Formats: sequence, structure tokens, C-alpha cells
Amino acid sequence: MDYLLAILIIVYVALMILVGYIAWKHTSNSEDYLVAGRQSNSYIMALSYGATFISTAAIVGFGGLAGTNGLGILWLVFLNIAVGIFIAFVIFGKPTRKMGQYLNALTFPEFLSKRFNSKFIQYFSGLLIFLTMPIYAASVLIGAARFVETTINIDFNLAILILAIIIGFYVIFGGIKGVMYTDALQGTIMFLGMLILLISIYSMLGGVTHAHELLSSMAPLFPESAKVTGATGWTTFPTTGSPFWWNLVSSIILGVGIGAIAQPQLAVRFMTVKSNKELNRAVLVGGIFIFVTTFTAYVVGALSNVYFYQTTGQIAIQAAGGNVDKIIPTFINSAMPKWFTYIFLLTLLSAAMSTISTQFHVQGSSIAHDVYCAIKNRSSLRITRIGILIAIIIAVVLAYILPGNIVATGTSIFFGICAVAFLPVYLCALFWKRTTKLGAIAGIVSGTVSSLFCLLFTYKKVAAGLGICKFLTGKAVLFSGMPWPYVDPMVIALPIAFIFTIGVSLLTKNSKEEEIAIEKMFKAEEGA
Repeated sequence: MDYLLAILIIVYVALMILVGYIAWKHTSNSEDYLVAGRQSNSYIMALSYGATFISTAAIVGFGGLAGTNGLGILWLVFLNIAVGIFIAFVIFGKPTRKMGQYLNALTFPEFLSKRFNSKFIQYFSGLLIFLTMPIYAASVLIGAARFVETTINIDFNLAILILAIIIGFYVIFGGIKGVMYTDALQGTIMFLGMLILLISIYSMLGGVTHAHELLSSMAPLFPESAKVTGATGWTTFPTTGSPFWWNLVSSIILGVGIGAIAQPQLAVRFMTVKSNKELNRAVLVGGIFIFVTTFTAYVVGALSNVYFYQTTGQIAIQAAGGNVDKIIPTFINSAMPKWFTYIFLLTLLSAAMSTISTQFHVQGSSIAHDVYCAIKNRSSLRITRIGILIAIIIAVVLAYILPGNIVATGTSIFFGICAVAFLPVYLCALFWKRTTKLGAIAGIVSGTVSSLFCLLFTYKKVAAGLGICKFLTGKAVLFSGMPWPYVDPMVIALPIAFIFTIGVSLLTKNSKEEEIAIEKMFKAEEGA
């Protein structure tokens, strides 16, 4: 490691610790620790939301997938902005802020619990987040550690430990304020780093048009194993209905694009802002941020094939040694000048740390505030901090034992589970007074159970790897006929969760007391 890089990293880490210390000094109670005192401004909220959303999973994992799947993944950019920003902020954000404040909810599970007057929802949701988020957190840790390993030759396992310790410091002590303040700084670094990268790759390959023409001409070099499953090239969409198409559309584009709207770590951001005006202002900042960061990652991943073929005679996945998660790091270290490699290291560190900090905070608060403290009927900052520490330890252990090429897959799985478990109930909580407590419980449980069933028994990418279906039935998956082995669990489980939420609500009724409370809640929301 040379002196310039050492200085940059020291300054960066010092800034994170300083911001975390400032947040700690301004955190005095559970409301400060969990929802930033409900006083965040638009810039901090938008960059915190965007930096949490866009992690190393998006840059390294999905950028790498663009290197193997092609530019069809750009549809995910559209959904990230249309669903993850505009629909989330304008349609979901405003009522979530108002209702969350009325209910005095401090976490997403508590929000749903108080809306439906059900402690079971809080316990179940808190446990679900605590048990499923670690694979997502570990995936993001792995993405950052891989780049650190490739760039400055620090041992992968040591890189994971160092990152976890630094992030843990300001999350445990600073709470959501520490997370959001550092997110805003990290988001600014991410935006500038990705913008420079986008301009650089097009300049390197002779401009936008020429670069894409070169990539189109490489279609014959697309791996034969992928062509057999329906792939047609890096600039064309795969054959409709093929296994390649199902994986790209159902798992990557829809799974992550739609799943974003019901992410607990994102939804809680709406409860941190001062007013609807702040949310309106945040839309533009968040939209531009998401576009630049995701568009750059996917375009660079795909166009890296052109660079590697011109310089080594290999396509990207070959140059990266067969590891999708190494395509972006390998390209940066091979193609870009050393000074930018250092800038991009800070960009990736920012992407990883901003997302992981939120994951640790949400996972820890879920088990501590939504399970332990809810059962004990009391709130405790000390218990919440212990919960976060436990979350950090679990994520680090998983990062050590998870296999390669896990970054994008781990992200997709978590986003999908959150979508089926929470989206129907979250939507009905905000906009349908008739939703009953039993309907909400049925929706969350049915969505979770059906999603897990598909992951274990029908979705080949996961089921075959886990081997549970093989052990119990003698078959890799229950249904081998097309398209079932390649259909993402969300495509099956989300309609089931909606049917149960609506169906059970129509068949049951809330108590008179609950109906009165709901009417007051919605009137208060309309008048806020």
C-alpha cells in the first residue's frame, strides 16, 4: 500500500468515526436511535436511502451479472427509479411518515404491529428480518472485501473483519443518526466515483455509440452454455420463456425491482423526515443518485467484455477467473489508472459501509426492539446495541463460509422474501381500512411460507445447492418441467400473499374498538 492510498483511507475512516461520534452525542433516546428524532432533512434522507439501496451488491454483484447477462439488466435501473424512488417516496412514503408518527412506531415491524393491533406481527416480522437479512449483509460484506483484496492485497478474511469493526463502531454508538449522517457522506463519494467511471469507460472505448457497437459485434463470443439456455448476446434480450429469460426477468429485474418497495431498512427512512415537503425534495436527489450509480455499474459490467477482449482476447468472466463477483474489481484494477483505483476503492467502501450499517441497525433492532423489548414491554438502548452486535457477528461468520458468486444471489433472495412477506400487508395497511388483523397475519405468514417452500423445493438455483429437496424426495427440484425450476419464488409467492391478505380480510372483521381506532388513524393521517 503506498502513501497516497494510506492517507486516503486514514482520512476516510477518521471522517466516518467523527461523524459517528457527532451522531452519538446527538442521540439521547430510542426515538433518536431508531428514527433520527423524525427530524432528517431531504438531502440526508435521499442520500441515506440511495446509499443504503445501492451497495456493493449492486455495483460488484449486479455489475458483474451485467458482464455475463448483458444490458437487458438495464430494465432494473428503470424499476429502481420508478418503483424504488418515485412510487416509494410519493405513494408509500408520505402515508408511512404520517401513520408512523401517529402510531409512534420506531421500526417497520412495530409500524405494522401497531397498525393492525397485533404483537404477533411484530414478533414474526422482527424474527423474519433477523433470520433472513444476514445473508444479504454477508453478501455486501463479501463484495467490499473482494475489492479490497484485489486492490490492496489485504487478505479477504482480514478485510471482512476490519470493515465489520469500523462499521460496528458508528452503528452501535450512533444509531440511525450515525447511519444516516455517514450515508450522506458516503453517498456523495459514491455518486462522484461512479460518474467518473461512466465517463471514463465511454472515453476509453471511443464514445457511447462505438462502444455499444463493439459489444454488439461480440455476440458470437457469448458462452455456448448460456446460448443453450436462451441467451442471445450482450446487447439483446434473451429468448422469451427460456431459462435465461426467467432468471433475468423474474429473479433479477422483478425480484429486486419490485422487492425494493417493501424493504424494512428503506421503509423506516420515511419515518425519519420532518415533513412531506422533505420527501418531495428528496425525490429528485434520490432519482438522480440511483440512475447514475446503477446505470454506471451495469454498463461498465457489460462493456468490460469489450475491454478484456481487446486487451487479453478473453471475455469478462474468463478474465475474472470464472467468478462473477470479480469482474468489476478486475476491470478497475486492469483498465483504470492507479489514482482512480483508489477513488473507486473509497466508492466501494462507501457503498458497502452505507448499506451494511443499515443492515446491522435494522437486524439488531428487529431482534432487540421488536422481539425482546416488545415481549418485555419496555424499550432499552443497551439491549438494542447488544442486538446490533449480535447481528454483526452473524454477518461476519456467514461472510467467511458463503460460497463465491453469492453477492447478487444473496441480495435477490432477501429482496424477494421481503416483497412476499411485507408488500401486500404494507400496501393494505396504508390504503385499505377494511384489512383485518387476521388478514394481515395470513398475508405475512402465507407469503413467507410459500417463498421458503419455493426456495427449498422448486427454485433450482437455490434448491439444488441446499440439497434438502434431493434428500427428502430424491429429486433436485419437485417440478422439472419448464418453466418451474427457473421461476423466482416471488412470482409465485407474492400473488399467494395478496390472495390470503385480501381473502381472509373479507371473511373476517375487526372488533368495534379496532374499527374506531382505524378510523381515527386515517382521519389523523388525512389531516396531517
